Amino acid sequence: MKRELSILVLGALLGVLIATAGFAVFSGQSRGQSQVKTIRLAHSLPEASPGHRALVWMAEDLKKRSGGTLELIIFPSGQLGSETDTLEQMQRGALEMTRNNAASIEGFIPDFAVYGTPYLFDDDAHYWAVLQGGVGEALLELGADYNLRGLGYYDSGARSFYTKNKPVKVPQDLKGMKIRTQRSKTAMDLVDTLGASATPMPFGELYTGLQQGIVDGAENNPPSYFDTRHYEVAPYYTLDEHTRVPDVILYSEPLWQQLSPQQKQWIAASVQASTEVQRQYWKEYEEAVLKELESKGVTIIRPDKMPFQKAVQPMVDNLDNPRIQELVKQIRKAANQEGEPS
Repeated sequence: MKRELSILVLGALLGVLIATAGFAVFSGQSRGQSQVKTIRLAHSLPEASPGHRALVWMAEDLKKRSGGTLELIIFPSGQLGSETDTLEQMQRGALEMTRNNAASIEGFIPDFAVYGTPYLFDDDAHYWAVLQGGVGEALLELGADYNLRGLGYYDSGARSFYTKNKPVKVPQDLKGMKIRTQRSKTAMDLVDTLGASATPMPFGELYTGLQQGIVDGAENNPPSYFDTRHYEVAPYYTLDEHTRVPDVILYSEPLWQQLSPQQKQWIAASVQASTEVQRQYWKEYEEAVLKELESKGVTIIRPDKMPFQKAVQPMVDNLDNPRIQELVKQIRKAANQEGEPS
């Protein structure tokens, strides 16, 4: 009896060990796998975009830096919701990271509205001097107060108008048109100031909106215009370049605080390294896109920008937010300083 009892006990213990091992394998929680931390990053860009390609590069870089212990999984093309959706998810700790345009962020971090000020930057050197200088860094740090930690900027080019039925050569051509904008007060004010009717609409619905005549046009940078094939339904593209609003890489502040100091360092370093990669991707892609658009029969208008600048100046002069007024002054001052990094 003792022998039989011992055999039964050993069999039961063996069964438990086998079941436990099987469960670990099935659930992906083996010793090696449990050491890998998964980070989800959502964004609205298509996979062909320079931004997505840079994020893929960042994922590989982060994997190397962390020795494979941090894995960045990217969800492009709005798979996890709109830009507003992903920001809300991050604030409550339901999503780790996102790449969002600063225009959509201003509804969460009001100071980001400064980037929507028309004709704010003189040139590329001025733009990057601001983003990588005191103003840009201060705005990134400010995000932590809103549960959205800013980690870095991506180039998003200059935004210009594209229309369905007629070209825009001067500001007056916009009068009476319904122009899709982001859900940004600054962007809507700009379009309204030019005499058009600002019409906020999710980016994913814009192709159909143009096709069905819900809106007469929109505004965006050349890669976004090309990647979404909006040129098929809005073949007039006016390079007035009224705003240059950056993209921002953000991390959920509640989840950031759960990371170790070493993990934070790895992530911050990978983001910064990827910004330089993305800038180069953007420059090359934008040049190629403009050539491709012309080959597809798109009418590209390169207007005199001065009439557009004069038309939106009242908006700049009448900014009703003292904080934004002060930020604009700081940014304009940076344009006149020598020795700024480019």
